[in-house]
Amino acid sequence: MSRQDFTVSFPEEERVLVTGGSGFVGSHTAVRLLREGHRIRVVVRSPAQEAQVLAALQQAGVDPADLLEFAVADLSADDGWVQAMDGIAHVLHHASPFPPTPPETEDEVVLPARDGALRVIAAARGAGIPRVVMTSSFAAVGYTLTPDDHYTETDWTDPDTPGLPAYHKSKVLAEAAAWDYVRTNGGIELAVVNPTGIFGPQLVDRPSGSIGLIKALMAGEMSAVPVWNFGVVDVRDVVDLHLRAMLHPRAAGERFLANSGSSSLFIIANILREHFPAAADRLPAAELTIEQVREAAKTEPALRDAAVLEGRIPDISNEKARSVLGWEPLDVSDTIVATAESLIRLGAVTLPGNGTATSSGQRR
Repeated sequence: MSRQDFTVSFPEEERVLVTGGSGFVGSHTAVRLLREGHRIRVVVRSPAQEAQVLAALQQAGVDPADLLEFAVADLSADDGWVQAMDGIAHVLHHASPFPPTPPETEDEVVLPARDGALRVIAAARGAGIPRVVMTSSFAAVGYTLTPDDHYTETDWTDPDTPGLPAYHKSKVLAEAAAWDYVRTNGGIELAVVNPTGIFGPQLVDRPSGSIGLIKALMAGEMSAVPVWNFGVVDVRDVVDLHLRAMLHPRAAGERFLANSGSSSLFIIANILREHFPAAADRLPAAELTIEQVREAAKTEPALRDAAVLEGRIPDISNEKARSVLGWEPLDVSDTIVATAESLIRLGAVTLPGNGTATSSGQRR
């Protein structure tokens, strides 16, 4: 069963709690559930973030009517989580800190990620909610390199891996703490989704880290790109996998890698060059060597991921998600094109020629 013919089905009176609702994955989750007529409660850190969620829904053409409500709670504090769980049947925990620049200390990222996950699961358990589906990351799976560069759900990143960024460490420790809590306390099921690099349509002009790469490429900000191979997955497929894990009996106690295939910045640049010829002159035509990347990473934090991976090409299996949950992701090329089209539509990228252009080269 593909994403296109999978419809989320549960009683209409049941509510889904979505944490991180103003984020990339959370906003697409809200769009999907509301579009299919389900009641949701979106958790935001402050009431000001409600406007961001509503703007994303408007961009997606979704009218929430009376199906949407908000709750205010922060990963770093206990306040609000018990109230947020009241009357909830399902929990999708997307929220996790993702600083735009490296933090001064690891604890700035690690503590809210780990303690926040525990707060969400404990509150859900206290409310009698049967299952939490948590968004982790490939960062918790494949940043301790394996000899054959093959990764499945049985692999774990060692948090003491040299050069491991604070965000990656936070994902490892948060997920490990969540599994430990469930094993120790019982009374609730946990399923975890571990996406690779998440791309796809942007709903607001507030790019995530991955989307920022596409924006930088199309804006001509990279004359050359590092040798950096990574997994790619569409945000809509990430949401789809969460929803399958939320409902499928066999998802309890399991991790699922969300990955469409491996790519690189250079391959992505070539996909963009093919589909957006008006941007061709802006796109990089050269790829740095791993030696150049290592040297540049000493002063450029954005290149530390590439330096850690040493130019290797990861083989990231999505067999478990396919075979257990019937998940069928989009092709990488389709995802990259959809990402770029959304940036053009939002005005985040303007192509040469006194207008914006679609992937067919037609102005609109």
